[in-house]
Amino acid sequence: MFDKILIANRGEIACRVIESARAMGVRTVAVFSEADAGARHVAMADEAFPIGPPPPGESYLKGDLLIDLARRTGAQAIHPGYGFLSENPDFVAAVEAAGLTFIGPSAGAIRAMGLKDAAKKLMEEAGVPVVPGYHGADQDDATLAANAGEIGYPVLIKAVAGGGGKGMRLVEAAGDFADALASARSEAATAFGNSDVLVEKFITKPRHIEVQVFGDGARAVHLFERDCSLQRRHQKVIEEAPAPGMTEEMRAAMGQAAVRAAEAIGYSGAGTVEFIVDASEGLRPDRFWFMEMNTRLQVEHPVTEAITGVDLVEWQLRVAAGEALPMGQEELSISGHAFEARLYAEDVPKGFLPATGTLEHLAFPGNARADTGVRSGDVISPFYDPMIAKLIVHGPTRAIALARLRQALEQCEVAGTVTNLSFLGALARHEGFSAGDVDTGLIGRDIDALMAAPEPEPAHWAQAALVVTGLWEARGEETGFALWQPLARAVLLRYRDEEQRLVIRAHGPHRHVVTLEDGTEVEARRQAGQWTLDGRPAAPFAVVPGAVTVFDAYGQRFGRVDLLERAAGADGDGNVIEAPMPGMVRSVSAVAGQKVVTGDRLAVLEAMKMEHALVAARDGVIEEVLVSEGTQVEAGAALIRLAAEDAAPAD
Repeated sequence: MFDKILIANRGEIACRVIESARAMGVRTVAVFSEADAGARHVAMADEAFPIGPPPPGESYLKGDLLIDLARRTGAQAIHPGYGFLSENPDFVAAVEAAGLTFIGPSAGAIRAMGLKDAAKKLMEEAGVPVVPGYHGADQDDATLAANAGEIGYPVLIKAVAGGGGKGMRLVEAAGDFADALASARSEAATAFGNSDVLVEKFITKPRHIEVQVFGDGARAVHLFERDCSLQRRHQKVIEEAPAPGMTEEMRAAMGQAAVRAAEAIGYSGAGTVEFIVDASEGLRPDRFWFMEMNTRLQVEHPVTEAITGVDLVEWQLRVAAGEALPMGQEELSISGHAFEARLYAEDVPKGFLPATGTLEHLAFPGNARADTGVRSGDVISPFYDPMIAKLIVHGPTRAIALARLRQALEQCEVAGTVTNLSFLGALARHEGFSAGDVDTGLIGRDIDALMAAPEPEPAHWAQAALVVTGLWEARGEETGFALWQPLARAVLLRYRDEEQRLVIRAHGPHRHVVTLEDGTEVEARRQAGQWTLDGRPAAPFAVVPGAVTVFDAYGQRFGRVDLLERAAGADGDGNVIEAPMPGMVRSVSAVAGQKVVTGDRLAVLEAMKMEHALVAARDGVIEEVLVSEGTQVEAGAALIRLAAEDAAPAD
């Protein structure tokens, strides 16, 4: 076994690898960019070294620097985590050329599966079923369009070097193909440096079911399946294992196909074979097709660990160190059911825009496994994926595991940034998902209902008012109570775009009545040091200057309104299109004097590894374009200005 390994990654996965390595007595070397100098994975590792500025291309993707660090620190192997260099065959070759061990598959195996078109051809030869489609080298627009017509709409355009939904577009009619192709190529070129695409038949009721495999270079086993059908824009949201409705016949067929795929390329280490499944007539062994193989550990690997009792990172280290597969296929079995929910810093009402900010408070429930790379006080950076944590639950049955997931999401406490917690909670309570009737279109069909965040209740407003005024902690005269009558004080609070003036009347240090603008009254009482609101126990909360987050209904944040600040900002210009987050302007399609209508695309901002279209919020005329392609901008930066609505039209 290795004495020391270097982890060529950051965040949650770096922490995850450190935990298993530490349990095995293996020392770890962490690396960090300037943005991650105080990160959790840096604090956890035995040693940690800076590797450059925040952009990944100047730090985490500098393979030569990482290899040099491994040699200088005495590390014998490099664990790539996922993302960054984990599926880069040139990096693998360089690691091995330096006399180090790459904890993962060979460069040849990665190359074999790295391009989707070549991988599908290889899988056909190995007897693995593949989706009908065009995977040819001829990338002429007309050729691709002709093949799409032969396959039959709807079709999927997919980047051959893609992953994570990037460079992927659904096309439902021939007239939309050209625009979708151009968009997919642009995003693919940005994300992967390769604009080539393939075209596949789109399955009308698809389920995304993947099989965890593990090989030693000669033989492989599978550790059963995961269902990853709950997706938004091809990004996984909640995963589970095993797949609901799975039959033993189909599980055996999929498992055998996945093992054939792994053994066909001499696979070593942890990998995932992803299948698209036609669930229109239930799960049938003749209705699944190979999509791609991820030649690394997957984000959702914890649900497999939960149902099998296997530590996949431990297996990675043991096999990379030259040991045989720890278990044979006949020794592996499924126990219970598991779910994983991905908790992100993102603004759901604004179209799931990635968010940044300081985590003022972060706490996870004790009844769930929380894989995270951040702590209270850490900053969600614009340079990397905005994941806060993965919440994993396990139970003897799917129903019990799902109930535990709901409870864990309700008890998760995050303050300082917007999150997708309420969205995850709505998904966990979705009737179809609860029944196991899932497919990749579920979220899209019910997106409006799933995005509807819970509104604060009167008790939430009342608790926030008592906290921000200091009355929650007050014990005596500072409550404002007088013997002859309760004294009243007013406070103005804001929740999102809503403001309320609340009046608090103190009836003593342990009893207050809070009146909302509509006349609703909430009675707050303190007994034995514990507050109740209209008889219900108060929720936990977190306070920062001028604001409080009440941890009920997935977290309700209230700000105390500063009247002077509000007055100063009252004259804002509503005609300006601003950057919703820090990023780089990828393209600008607006020009001064151009007439636009609501929904017209004006620019594309690249941030957090995704492209975000900025569109006109109203009809109007472009007065001024304030940025150019390639400009790096901060959140709130003015990009494009529309002429005032009452401005005289140009001649």
